[in-house]
Amino acid sequence: MKSMTPFLMFEGRAEEAMNYYMEVFKDAEIRYVNKYGEDTPEMEGKIMQGVIRIHDQLIMMMDSNAPHEFTFTPSMSFFIECRSMMEIENYYRKLKKKGAILMPLDEYGFSDSFGWIQDQFGVSWQLNFYR
Repeated sequence: MKSMTPFLMFEGRAEEAMNYYMEVFKDAEIRYVNKYGEDTPEMEGKIMQGVIRIHDQLIMMMDSNAPHEFTFTPSMSFFIECRSMMEIENYYRKLKKKGAILMPLDEYGFSDSFGWIQDQFGVSWQLNFYR
């Protein structure tokens, strides 16, 4: 195996998601963007393939040019180990904006603070802080 990378397929909002994650995560970096061209007029300007790096994790993204009946599900999520209460509260506040709270930020016995969010794009994030 050469590599294994999470891949997120959006329906026209991949660039918006990439820019949003750049705001949420201070160390995020857009590594690569290739957009559909005029040969695909219904998708022109949308992301054909993009790569963002959040912390040390590369994540590939695209806008699907084929209609489909599925979207993201909380059964697949990104799990973030936070270094401080301030960090977990910051991510929680930003990621829940226009999203859904699956588990409110609280102490659940298995950590000092845990929250599970589905962001405005439907991508799920588990946030954890344990001293």
